Amino acid sequence: MTAKNEAILVEHFYNNHSTELGLKLLAGTAGLKRRVIEPTVNRPGLVLTGYTRDFAYKRIQVIGNADARYLKSLPPDLRRQRYARLLKFKIPCVVYSRNLHPDPLLLEEAERASVPIFQTPLITTRFINMATLALDMMFAPRGTEIGSMVDILGVGVIIKGESGIGKSESVLALIERGYSLVADDITKVVLMDGHDVIGTSGELTRNHMEVRGIGIVNVAAMFGVKSIRSEKKVDLVITLKAWEQVADVDRVGMEEEYVKVLGVEIPHIVIPVRPGRDLARLIEVAAFQTKLKLSGYNAAKEFNERLISTMSKESRL
Repeated sequence: MTAKNEAILVEHFYNNHSTELGLKLLAGTAGLKRRVIEPTVNRPGLVLTGYTRDFAYKRIQVIGNADARYLKSLPPDLRRQRYARLLKFKIPCVVYSRNLHPDPLLLEEAERASVPIFQTPLITTRFINMATLALDMMFAPRGTEIGSMVDILGVGVIIKGESGIGKSESVLALIERGYSLVADDITKVVLMDGHDVIGTSGELTRNHMEVRGIGIVNVAAMFGVKSIRSEKKVDLVITLKAWEQVADVDRVGMEEEYVKVLGVEIPHIVIPVRPGRDLARLIEVAAFQTKLKLSGYNAAKEFNERLISTMSKESRL
């Protein structure tokens, strides 16, 4: 299940990022349902001078020191005219940086046009950088993967499988060995920069997991804060399957399988399950193997090359 935000509400942006961005709502409360359509920030300097061609009005607008000083230099009637021209566009909102105080004329026009006006203590470039990163995250394609996620020595592993196959027991055993839980049962995934799939958990279930027969366990309280990680890049997907359901097992590991998550191919390993197998240890080894492959070492290929070399030498004897 995947989705991509085509637009977000100013209200959503404000509620989620007002603390980190230091946003304070000054006017235009009625316009909080306006939409941000493009995930970036624009400086409307040219529009304030009267030039409106190619105006990027679908973006959050930020006014800095130079813009504010220019506006103050204008006569009140002309200033009001420029404000009205800016606000007639369907802009999402206006943000004043550096704790600059907006002109009362602008606040008046903004209330009339229902355009939210914010103030932030951040310098203009800092606000633009932070707001753009926040918008990138909010606009990024996202979805859910049915499975738990664990960080094993820097390798993000999603563990999937049918109910009762042993996922929770494996995750608990991995946590006991010092690894970190990212998400239990359902992993939320977000595509960043078009190629990195980031996994996380829902706010409600964060730090918790369900263990059949025991109930809800607070992992952070039981194993310490090091046992929890809020998000991690997905490097590997492991599917646990009953032994009889796995028709053909790759004994050497030459055949690499992949599964698509948000359109990105992620290495995929199927581990057959039967009584007596230490699933946590097998998942751990699979993660180590993936880490070695990411660093450029492939044990299966090395073994295959040695085998071919040995066979070639024997054929020459």
